Amino acid sequence: MHVPDGFIDAPISAATGVVAAAAVAVSLRGARRELDERTAPLAGLVAAFIFAVQMLNFPVAAGTSGHLLGGALAAILVGPYTGVLCVSVVLLMQGILFADGGLTALGVNITDMAVVTTVVAYAVFRGLVKVLPRRRSSITAASFVAAVLSVPAAAVAFTLIYAVGGTTDVSIGKVATAMIGVHVLIGIGEAAITALTVGAVVAVRPDLVYGARGLQQKLKLRVGGELVDVPDTAPVAARSHRKVWITGLVASLVLAGFVSFYASASPDGLEKVAADKGIDAKTEKHATADSPLADYGVKDVESARLSGGLAGVIGVGVTVVAGTGVFWTVRRRRTADVSPAGTSGV
Repeated sequence: MHVPDGFIDAPISAATGVVAAAAVAVSLRGARRELDERTAPLAGLVAAFIFAVQMLNFPVAAGTSGHLLGGALAAILVGPYTGVLCVSVVLLMQGILFADGGLTALGVNITDMAVVTTVVAYAVFRGLVKVLPRRRSSITAASFVAAVLSVPAAAVAFTLIYAVGGTTDVSIGKVATAMIGVHVLIGIGEAAITALTVGAVVAVRPDLVYGARGLQQKLKLRVGGELVDVPDTAPVAARSHRKVWITGLVASLVLAGFVSFYASASPDGLEKVAADKGIDAKTEKHATADSPLADYGVKDVESARLSGGLAGVIGVGVTVVAGTGVFWTVRRRRTADVSPAGTSGV
């Protein structure tokens, strides 16, 4: 779904850039409420994990592959506003360092892959958990459905953007049919990855899953004829995130540095549709095509396995550092806003 330079004309690219900038600005403010002692340490890790899993293209049809978009996963784990920022950080790192996704198309990609997927997925997720039984399996099931729907929603969004700003004369009906059809299949893979990941975290640390908050019923004791909540045996602020963080980082490094070598080499959904329908006729050379990490390989490293693995490890490292820096800065702003000094004038 990474849109390269040249697919969308300059005016619409600029317009989506404004939309993306506004969405990021709103998300920076909204993330202050989401980034607490539980989500702040993990948000950068979520971005790095999404980067790693996006390197694992899986086959979905003859000659076509797909990969995780990540909006649903990020929104459910760390919140919708923080989720938009997570995917945006990933797209920025990919565009600048790896020549994946055009720089003039960055607004298109953030709007499509970060904003649309996150908003649609979290809206569906919240709607489902309100009507499903209050148990952990419901969170996993809602994650699956939300992720399934988020991917074709992104395909629809791209089709609409292409309809008003496409640089080639191709029937919108053909583009829509091809895009939605293949991305429904990709959505199933997205849903499986999202549900497995959310389910794994919920199983060991449900307190770290933003979308699961308030869904678990507290244990109660009868005291003096009245039912009272049983206090938590370990306060949330005192429970260490270290094991989860280390496990997630190691998993990300293994996926990007080793497993990615076995990913499908077939073009992804957008690339396949673009080649088949001719919407890639005016594709432009990427501004960072000569980057030492372009195309997810380290320049001058002859071994394909070593080159790709090193690029993946570097990508995970850079993304976790950049993401953690952004989220800790936002978290510090929240702390400043609620400190006594920040409320002295109230």
